[in-house]
Amino acid sequence: MTQSKVISLKDVKPTAIRGGAKPTKVQLAYLRRGLRQPGGKLPLFDNEGQRISDRTVRSCIEQGWAEPWFNNPLKPDWLVCKLTESGRDLATPDQNDA
Repeated sequence: MTQSKVISLKDVKPTAIRGGAKPTKVQLAYLRRGLRQPGGKLPLFDNEGQRISDRTVRSCIEQGWAEPWFNNPLKPDWLVCKLTESGRDLATPDQNDA
């Protein structure tokens, strides 16, 4: 049995926000799902019940579109995040579908 690495909030920090970065389709779908959730909570699972890739989550944090919210006591290797203001602006369909 493989052991999962426990992810701590202090281990995940956004880098300096890089202007002009555009999300991939997967990242944008992930961010848009947070628009419908209280507090902008981002999902742990996609629409088919598969866990969101750590790479997607971390890249959204690095771009400043998402931020760690809290550690999940039941699954400490899962990173629970929420939208940032820039992530909310980016994910809002009216802002991007021009």
